[in-house]
Amino acid sequence: MPAFDQDETIAGQGTLGLELEQQAPRLDTVLVSVGGGGLIAGIAAWYAGRIKVVGVEPLASPTLTKAFEAGHPVDAEVGGLAGDSLAPSRVGERVFPIVREYAPQTVLVSDDAIANAQGTLWRTLRIVAEPGGAAAFSALLSGAYTPQPGERIAVIISGGNTAAVNFDITR
Repeated sequence: MPAFDQDETIAGQGTLGLELEQQAPRLDTVLVSVGGGGLIAGIAAWYAGRIKVVGVEPLASPTLTKAFEAGHPVDAEVGGLAGDSLAPSRVGERVFPIVREYAPQTVLVSDDAIANAQGTLWRTLRIVAEPGGAAAFSALLSGAYTPQPGERIAVIISGGNTAAVNFDITR
């Protein structure tokens, strides 16, 4: 059983939702990068429909999007820039019902959009983010997710798969 698809992992990831709600109690939306789905399932379970939780996936690894289309977890193509953290072959079996109920929207982002988000995070905030961690932010920068006027958004930037050799700060 993959680590992202265990009850303990999902519950642990839900603590991020708790911390986020304590720090920003009046959010409308949270954007979360999706691989196997443990992080988005935990956050979605915490909020339980009280706010919108949107999954962001690379075009090259649309595991949750494919599961939504099929109505259940299915194998999906994997690869791309964020492949090391956001590319299991399918979203988790335990994860899927939670996300289907509480976070039924995904947006897809290109590798170029992810790389641009990485560079922007570095240049503007001095945050070194792995491609998977920058994917959610790339949804805003690229226009894959367009907020409504006045919508209060949080973007989860997570992960530790970074190396100087694959991080282009010039983008």
